[in-house]
Amino acid sequence: MNQIMPGSAQRPDEPQPDLAAAVRKLAHTNVLVIGDVMLDRYTYGEVTRISQEAPVPVLTIEREVALPGGAGNVVRNLTALGAATAFISVVGDDQAGSDLTGLVGGQPNVEPWLLVQGGRTTTLKTRLIAAGQHLLRADREQTDPIHPKLADRLLRIAVDAMAATSVTVLSDYGKGVLSAGVPAKLVEAARKIGRKLIVDPRGSDFSRYAGADVVMPNRQELSAATHMPVDTEAAIVAAAQHLRTAHGFGAVVVTRGNDGMTLVDVTGSQHFPAEAADVFDTSGAGDTALAALGAALAAQLPLAVAVRLANLAAGISVGKVGASVVREADFLAALTPQHSALRKIVTREEAVEQAERWRHRGWRVGFTNGFFDLLHPGHIALLEQARGACDRLIVGLNSDLSVRRQKGAPHPVQPEAARGAVLASFACVDQVCLFEEDAPETLIAALRPDVLIIRPNGAVEDDPGAEMVRGWGGRVIEIDLTQKVPAQPAKAAMKV
Repeated sequence: MNQIMPGSAQRPDEPQPDLAAAVRKLAHTNVLVIGDVMLDRYTYGEVTRISQEAPVPVLTIEREVALPGGAGNVVRNLTALGAATAFISVVGDDQAGSDLTGLVGGQPNVEPWLLVQGGRTTTLKTRLIAAGQHLLRADREQTDPIHPKLADRLLRIAVDAMAATSVTVLSDYGKGVLSAGVPAKLVEAARKIGRKLIVDPRGSDFSRYAGADVVMPNRQELSAATHMPVDTEAAIVAAAQHLRTAHGFGAVVVTRGNDGMTLVDVTGSQHFPAEAADVFDTSGAGDTALAALGAALAAQLPLAVAVRLANLAAGISVGKVGASVVREADFLAALTPQHSALRKIVTREEAVEQAERWRHRGWRVGFTNGFFDLLHPGHIALLEQARGACDRLIVGLNSDLSVRRQKGAPHPVQPEAARGAVLASFACVDQVCLFEEDAPETLIAALRPDVLIIRPNGAVEDDPGAEMVRGWGGRVIEIDLTQKVPAQPAKAAMKV
């Protein structure tokens, strides 16, 4: 049985839900998403000078990333949870629309219906980022309602897709897809075939979504829709209850940023304090919460449990850098007791995201790797000296299959779970990441460590991982294993 999340709204007389079991159900669901898709472009670089043409920074571009945004980000989060997802939206006949079609269609378990409207501009948001800070955001968009004939076609497709899925999610970004009478017709269709419908609303006129099972406004949207104060929990409950009654909503879930979430339904109200330990980036947290709520209701979890998972998902999301998604492993790690060393054992995706967060704080990320089967004093010397050469140390651990390919049976003596648990128990190890390949070059390329720590082999210059790290300006350090293990972590004796 899991520990209940800190600060949860569970009443003492209620049975405690098994939240880990609830999370595992999310991957066995199917959800329909309808809404405004957009293309998010992220341009990362370094600023070292000011332009001579104007008093503005010059960004030297290092890499560019394109991702589906808006309703597309809801889809990304659903697929990250393992949910099968149908997606209906509209793009223009331009390059951004073509790029989005490829990006959305390339995701696993997605059935996309991206309708094309000739002459329409696909929403494009371009962000310029240096040292973890946004320098500029440039938007190109068209917010007019989609063509009526296209709206009719969207509705016909939606009715068929509703019948094949358990829950419908409307992600309204005010870009024209869910305009005019489209939301009302979608609510009516969902009711006719007995499907739940959740709305992430936009604007102040919530009558457009009347009859929806759940609406999920933020605090400011709630105030604008009701013209009521929302400065206290009691005021939020009163405004949400007014909104629910006025438009026949089954429930109102108010997202309150650093204050968590509030659920108001026919049974009353519950408050869920924020779950974030660290806040790095709040962008996309609402989409993440919406996806978790949709998947949880598709899994037929109680509404209060679904909101708790949505609240936890938002807390995990803001602890990541950039438009990251939340996976089942993220949930399970967050539900693991804080003191457990097993929290350090992570997937490759989690390791990459954590390394980015550490660098965002200005910390040097180090990497070393090995079989660690069985652990001996030389390993301890490697780990403690490696940790002394960086601020945070990630250890790459060869999987059982990888060890067996290279050393033969009966190796490994200890299975990967046991080797990982022992490594994670060391204070000098900050994360342990398994890899299936024989060599760690692919993992190194994904992590982009600032410091690579290797054992002496007489051929540092020929090491592919070392060449990569030097290529992006990192350091390669060869540990001297003849040193005694220090009583406290110390700077490593090294040759660079």
